[in-house]
Amino acid sequence: MRTKTKYTLGLLTALMMLAVQPVWAAGPPAPSVFSNPLALTFIILMILLLVIIGILANILIGAADVKLRKKKKAGNQAALASVITLLLLLAVPALYAQDPAAAGTAKTAPGTIAGMSSSTFYIMATVLFLELFIIIALLINIKFLLRTEKERIVAETETPEERANKLSWWDRFNSLRPVTEEASLDLGHDYDGIRELNNRLPPWWLYGFYACIIFAGIYLWRFHVSHTGPSSKQEYERSVASAELKIQEYLKQKGDAVDENTVTLLNGADDIAAGKAVFLKSCAACHTETGGGNIGPNLTDDYWIHGNDIKIMFKTIRYGINAMPSWQSQYSNKQIAQVASYIKVKLHGTNPPNPKAPQGTLMKEEAAPATPAAPAADSAAQTKKVAMN
Repeated sequence: MRTKTKYTLGLLTALMMLAVQPVWAAGPPAPSVFSNPLALTFIILMILLLVIIGILANILIGAADVKLRKKKKAGNQAALASVITLLLLLAVPALYAQDPAAAGTAKTAPGTIAGMSSSTFYIMATVLFLELFIIIALLINIKFLLRTEKERIVAETETPEERANKLSWWDRFNSLRPVTEEASLDLGHDYDGIRELNNRLPPWWLYGFYACIIFAGIYLWRFHVSHTGPSSKQEYERSVASAELKIQEYLKQKGDAVDENTVTLLNGADDIAAGKAVFLKSCAACHTETGGGNIGPNLTDDYWIHGNDIKIMFKTIRYGINAMPSWQSQYSNKQIAQVASYIKVKLHGTNPPNPKAPQGTLMKEEAAPATPAAPAADSAAQTKKVAMN
């Protein structure tokens, strides 16, 4: 009762102070805060929310069931919060006072919101949001206290059997049975104290199983009966083909789009120089720098163990053979083609000092094709010219 009297007195005091607020402004009378409809609406809302806060605070104190001393302390705290809120309300009209000369342009002046200064508007909005937040906090606490009290009353009144039969929403969703009915579910199988019960499968498991069956039927029809979708084999083949295209594109950009089936003899000066550098670095140890042969065979004569074709030489260098190592992990395909071309163009046919004895089979290089004969008309013209001479 005393707390309600405090709230009433505080509210009346605030209204009286709001009524006399315009007198405090110095100079000519300034427009009252009540002359702005939005400001008046904000003030009314703040007063109503303040009253609601007081009512909810009383309900919360009653629901908490605390001692009278704590009630008085809480009442004093609520009264203090009310006074602070009222002081904020009183500060708003003071901010609203302005010079009469500027009163006519208040609605169009920059930095105003609905005829009020932006600071006044934001202060009022902040007070409203704070009051709403306090109301929400009070409601949450009231709900929590009521639920706790309800649980306490239920715990005191319910019997152990009712407590054992009580199921949570998850248990009810899964159609589980209470503990007191375990005897009727017992199948008589006992494994080291673990009893087997005849519980039904949870609905979420059954529904998932049914969904898998439906999905399997649709999948079977589409991919294996109607063939409207690609099979796993077709998807694999498409992926491999796409990867091959990307590899070839990458090799083209890198300059390695060549293998034992597409390699050709390289006669360019840059390619020959690059092939010579690779040969001196990795091949000269077995074939000597001149190609005359040491551990490896002589590369300058016409005797070849594995063949003298550029494609065979490329394959031999790339993959290795017998005691010759594989070089594909150290050199690119283009570099292997360059060193094979260097052997064919620069080393074969030379006469190095102290060459190694011939090994393999004699393989003469094919003669270069003869130059095509001149057209018949040109031959006739040349014959006629000779006869005239």
